[in-house]
Amino acid sequence: MIKTFKDLQVYELSYELALEIFTVSKKFPKEELYSLTNQIGRASRSVAANIAEGWAKRKYKNVFIRHLIDANGSCEEVKVWLDFSKDFGYLEQKNYNKLIAGYNKVGAMIFGLVKNWRDL
Repeated sequence: MIKTFKDLQVYELSYELALEIFTVSKKFPKEELYSLTNQIGRASRSVAANIAEGWAKRKYKNVFIRHLIDANGSCEEVKVWLDFSKDFGYLEQKNYNKLIAGYNKVGAMIFGLVKNWRDL
């Protein structure tokens, strides 16, 4: 039974991925601190935060759906920053593949939640 946003698997996964992004991005060069490192960190945390905020407002369908759409937008943004991180040589292929797969799964889960939000 889902009692809080923390019971949502999509929240759980997006939170875990944001923690992983934090860990890997700490190794990025210092000159990226206020650009790539900051952007990927903010976007990754935004996924989980929008899911939580949407859950709190789920009584209002359009507001809930809007937050899920925002979460999905942040999810896609993270994937762009991951592409840059890999192509700049800051992120190993293995870590890249794992994170991209994770964010692809989160995106699919968000899409499913948008389609089936009444089942909560």
